[in-house]
Amino acid sequence: MTTSSTGTGDVDPVEPAVQEQLGRLRDSIDNIDAAVVHMLAERFKATQQVGLLKARHQLPPADPAREARQIARLRALAESAKLDPAFAEKFLNFIIAEVIRHHESIADDAGRTPAPRP
Repeated sequence: MTTSSTGTGDVDPVEPAVQEQLGRLRDSIDNIDAAVVHMLAERFKATQQVGLLKARHQLPPADPAREARQIARLRALAESAKLDPAFAEKFLNFIIAEVIRHHESIADDAGRTPAPRP
């Protein structure tokens, strides 16, 4: 099989079967990306409710013990799914940081200074 670059990253149109296969794979990737975005939106709806509950009861925005359990759980899930556990941990740490930022904002909006992070 020979391919040539058109300079745009596309495969030479002489091979329509390759273009068709790329199209199917990219459609699948697009569907997965959409599902990931929708799942993240649902997750953040739930964490917003957690933030409101924490603000109402003056709990700290971060819970390091829960975060550690979640990271260990996600690393194990990643390993069983043949996904790099380090990548999964980085991804979860990014999400956790964003959730904490939201919880701090919710606490500020509730008219109090958030409890210091442990």
